[in-house]
Amino acid sequence: MVVNDRERRRIPEATVARLPLYYRALLETAERKTATISSERLAEMAGVNAAKVRKDLSYLGSYGTRGVGYDVEYLLAQISQELGLTERRPVIIVGVGRLGQALANYAGFTARGFEVVGLLDADPAKVGDRVGDFSVESIDDLPRIVQERDVAIAILAVPADAGQSVADRLVDAGVTAILNFAPKVIQVPEHVTLRKVDLAIELQILSFYEQRSGPDDAAAPVDRIGAVPQGGGDLDLGEAAV
Repeated sequence: MVVNDRERRRIPEATVARLPLYYRALLETAERKTATISSERLAEMAGVNAAKVRKDLSYLGSYGTRGVGYDVEYLLAQISQELGLTERRPVIIVGVGRLGQALANYAGFTARGFEVVGLLDADPAKVGDRVGDFSVESIDDLPRIVQERDVAIAILAVPADAGQSVADRLVDAGVTAILNFAPKVIQVPEHVTLRKVDLAIELQILSFYEQRSGPDDAAAPVDRIGAVPQGGGDLDLGEAAV
């Protein structure tokens, strides 16, 4: 049974956050030329339980076949459509510190349907520098770049004290989705989607569990939803810092 009326259903945020995990697992399965996958196997690969997989996929109108499982290619197509990966998604990176440079060189974006189309910085001394395949451009050219390259998504990798002002400039230029790596809470209008990744917080959470772990203790809960990167391969930041 497949539900085609996408307007009638609302996918919970927690489910949306898990879709990239399923997508990655399905890509790995497809690469092995496996035609179907059970909810149990998909759950194992994604780090969740099978009941949650079945519930999440039901929001897509996909219920699988008893005794057979889910058609891998069909489910990949469904999730690709929900995540907006069926067409090119241009992205710009603002901030060319160590973190920005590491992100610019991360090949996983292209593999997941995103194309970095610009690397910008406010420092005139950095403008024109080469970072991988990119020539750093001035943030003063932001409105033109957003319009000409049809950019809706931006990655913010600037120092904390510049986070809000740069976010404001992104919004004014027409960006409607921001992934914020700046270690600062920023405010955006309601029509703009904001996601925050704070590497220090993730390390502090790991530290919490590590200092309480022992040879006889149960492993810390696995929360792959909040991990970095989400559903995108191995992001090696090395000594990256904002």
